[in-house]
Amino acid sequence: MEIRLIDYQSTTAAGVDIDALRRAIDTQQSGLRLNDLPLCDIATWIGRVDGLEQMDLGPWQSRNNALAAMGLNQGSILAQLEQLKEKYTPSRIGLVMGSSTASIDRTEEGYRNIDEDGRLTPAYRQALVHNPHSPSLFVAHTTGITGPAMTINTACSSSAKVFASAARWLQLGLVDAVLVGGVDTLCLSVMYGFHSLQLVSENPCRPFDQARDGINLGEAAGFAILMRPSDAEEGAGVSLFGFGESSDAHHMSHPHPEGLGARLAMQQALDMADLPSDSIDYINLHGTASKANDLIEGKLVEAMFPKTTKVSSTKAWMGHTLGAAGITEALIAVDGLRRNIIPGSLNLSQLDDQLALNIDSNNSNVPLNYVMSNSFGFGGNNCSLLFGMSGDA
Repeated sequence: MEIRLIDYQSTTAAGVDIDALRRAIDTQQSGLRLNDLPLCDIATWIGRVDGLEQMDLGPWQSRNNALAAMGLNQGSILAQLEQLKEKYTPSRIGLVMGSSTASIDRTEEGYRNIDEDGRLTPAYRQALVHNPHSPSLFVAHTTGITGPAMTINTACSSSAKVFASAARWLQLGLVDAVLVGGVDTLCLSVMYGFHSLQLVSENPCRPFDQARDGINLGEAAGFAILMRPSDAEEGAGVSLFGFGESSDAHHMSHPHPEGLGARLAMQQALDMADLPSDSIDYINLHGTASKANDLIEGKLVEAMFPKTTKVSSTKAWMGHTLGAAGITEALIAVDGLRRNIIPGSLNLSQLDDQLALNIDSNNSNVPLNYVMSNSFGFGGNNCSLLFGMSGDA
């Protein structure tokens, strides 16, 4: 299987576009800051994107949609879509979005501003916004895409699984191109929800460090355009060669103690790509900086891959961006593949003494052929993506 990535963009606290993200990675500048989310008094660090409060989307108003709009307006994504709409018609372009919160931020705000009868005031009566499908509805409205559209919510694997769904649509011939994306924003439900699970750290997160003590939350938007290789322009590029999806359903929030579903997802990706584990040069780990998640994922990677496989977690750059984490970290892996750069694991001082991973706090410049990105969500929803340079490269 091969599905070509035509264009991609990322918007996070570390940078508003892919160029800014590259600079942040190259200089190892984190976008995390002390929590300054309004009405939230949790002592922690967050990856908050600036400028969303000033955006006016009219009937589509929500922080989540504002971040989606900001992400779409970076780079050449919209220009590429206009060309594809003209070539194939808007009905032959699909849309798959991943999100965890959708626009819960707007719903929270609406309930803080109810009238004396306990009803939402007119400004907040937004049926298409107070809706788990809101990300796709808004992006379809913004881009003019009229093909099949779907929003995936499988917690932290949501926007990794968009690649798998898009690949199936393209293989089946349902569409000729797919815009995949992920967007999630900070809101009180998320902040206090994770805090109630005692998962949030008061410090900048330290994935895989011996002294790690929890996660930092962040927000992000990411987009990519996927096509069949036969329809893409000739030339060097990155392709999706394999993916794996699983759901072990072990526990609502705790991973399977032996990483059962995560193992299945990684093995499926390898099998689909018809590649042995020693062909993977780099894995962007899920690596949330929680005690259990990092240990279980680390042990699993040690068992499945040789010591030559380099790994890192990039969550210390922008925080755990929940439903947007899958595409955000996949695009970091993809961009690293193109530039032969492996991002280091920021804030890693001493590796967990129960692990022997090939991981470093500093960036590495090495030739890369194949990379993997892992996204493991609550409820045992897992997805692994495997990318490599296309045959034309």
